[in-house]
Amino acid sequence: MHNQPSQTHAQTHAAGSDKAAPSNPQLKGVEQLPGTYAFDLAASARGMRLNRFLIGLGHADKRAAYKADAETAMAAAGLSETERELLRGLDWLGLVKLGASFFTLEKLARCHGVPNPAMCAQMRGETLPQFLQTRRVPGAM
Repeated sequence: MHNQPSQTHAQTHAAGSDKAAPSNPQLKGVEQLPGTYAFDLAASARGMRLNRFLIGLGHADKRAAYKADAETAMAAAGLSETERELLRGLDWLGLVKLGASFFTLEKLARCHGVPNPAMCAQMRGETLPQFLQTRRVPGAM
């Protein structure tokens, strides 16, 4: 039998919060840190189907199928309309909140030619130049 997360994504949003308290006691209080979304067992369970789809994009055949017809690839993976909408819009932060692992998001980003700094900038609600101004690595891009 599979363990179920103590609170579903829908229940978290219904309670008026973007984040549920993490199941790992070492992460106690992390939900109170603005802009922090722990990838714990609950997030992993919530995003399992999505992450399986995204990790598949690391394989040439699945990546080619997605690039040729994203809608068919997403349907074949059984993704929900919410998941598909976030993928269509490349809503990186929305995908993280839904339970996507950053490492699987990198597979999607590569399919669309989006570098990590651009993905991070969008998550922070910044343009790429604004984001790069916050980095301490001159000429990083």
